Amino acid sequence: MRTELVSEPGDPARPNEDFAGVLLPASGRGGTVVVLDGVTPPRGGTGCLHPVPWFTARLGGALTELTVSRPDMPLAEALTRAIGRTAADHADTCDLSHPRTPQATVVLARWQSDTVEYLVLSDSVLLVEAPDGTVTPVLDDRLDRLPRTALTDEAAVDALLRNREGGFFTAAANPAVAARAVTGTLPRSAVRSLAALTDGATRWVEKFGEGDWTQCLAVVRKEGAGALVERVRELERADTERVFLRRSKTHDDATVVWAEL
Repeated sequence: MRTELVSEPGDPARPNEDFAGVLLPASGRGGTVVVLDGVTPPRGGTGCLHPVPWFTARLGGALTELTVSRPDMPLAEALTRAIGRTAADHADTCDLSHPRTPQATVVLARWQSDTVEYLVLSDSVLLVEAPDGTVTPVLDDRLDRLPRTALTDEAAVDALLRNREGGFFTAAANPAVAARAVTGTLPRSAVRSLAALTDGATRWVEKFGEGDWTQCLAVVRKEGAGALVERVRELERADTERVFLRRSKTHDDATVVWAEL
C-alpha cells in the first residue's frame, strides 16, 4: 500500500480551510481517507464565533475517530454522528440555524479486506481506479446542475438553494444532510487506487479543461499529488485575463489524497 497527501492554502497568509487524513488502523486490514473542504464564508456574519478551520478540524477529527474505531458503521451514519457531535460543540454559543454557519464538503473512502466504501457530499471528488486503469469519478453534481444565473446572488442562494431540496447540500449543523450524500460499496478487488480532491485541485479538469479524470489521476500517479497542485497554480497565475477563473478566487485551497490499495 502507498499513500500520498498534499494540502496547500490558496493564500499563505490565510489558514487552510481544508482537512485531510489517511488513516491506517492498527489491525492492518484496511484504511480510510477523510477529506473536507471548508466553505469560505462571505464578508457578512455567519452566526458563529468560530472560523471555518475550527469547524473542519472538529468535523474531520470526529470522522477520523468514527470511521476507524467503528468499521461496522456505515459511512453515512458516521457522518451523521460527526455532524451532530460537532454541532453540540458550539450549539450553546453560536446560531447554528444561520445558512452560513461553518460548513464543508466531504469525501470519505474506507477499505477493508473485501470491500471499498465511499461517500461524497457536495463538489469535492473521489476518483476510483480499477485494476485495468479505468477511472470512475464519484460526483455529487447537484451544484453543477444548477443554472449559473441562480448562483450569482449570494442571499438568494442562501435562502433558496443552500442545504435545501432542489439546491445542494454541505455538512453544516444538520445531521440529516448525511442522507443526501452519494454513497456506495465496491469489491476491493475492483479498486486499484483512490484519489480524493477538493475543488481547488479539480480545477485542472473542471475549470481549465487540461484533461479528463483519467489523465488527472495519471498525473498524480506518475508525478505526485504535489505536481497536480502546482499545475493548477501555474494555470491560475497564467489566467491574467480571467478567461477561465472569471469571478472565482484566483487561488483556492487545494488538497489531493492518493491511496494505492
